[in-house]
Amino acid sequence: MAEELHLDTTLTKAEQYRQLLPQIEALTTGEPDLIANLANTAAALRQAFGFFWVGFYLVKDNELVLGPFQGPIACTRIRRGKGVCGTSWDRAETVLVPDVEQFPGHIACSSDSKSEIVVPVLKAGQVVAVLDVDSDQLNDFDQADQEALEQLMAAAARWF
Repeated sequence: MAEELHLDTTLTKAEQYRQLLPQIEALTTGEPDLIANLANTAAALRQAFGFFWVGFYLVKDNELVLGPFQGPIACTRIRRGKGVCGTSWDRAETVLVPDVEQFPGHIACSSDSKSEIVVPVLKAGQVVAVLDVDSDQLNDFDQADQEALEQLMAAAARWF
């Protein structure tokens, strides 16, 4: 079934997320396939906000492995504690980076990425995946992004 997103772009970012999250919920409810849900979630976030890159890394054999994403080609594997994604996994918490050039050990999959937010997906207290969102603008993520994406990833835990 094809879906179309409906967002009022005149609203604040927080209000746009409040419109988007129920649409993602409706899109994924009843779909048992993890990859389908991750793919549609990445696509919805990129379509709604025009982010440079949106995707998931899945924890497999003690490393993060690239999962469904939208955007340019990406790093395939990331070790625990390495880069923004590996740091989010290691800490089991969101990492918001206003300027990736200032993040020690940043992994530059693309030189066009300027800011980033990574949100872990927790299942039974363990990180099973991370959502990685990159922007080609500096300081593009804020508390509204963090709160909404954390809420979305808390709901996404049921897919795993």
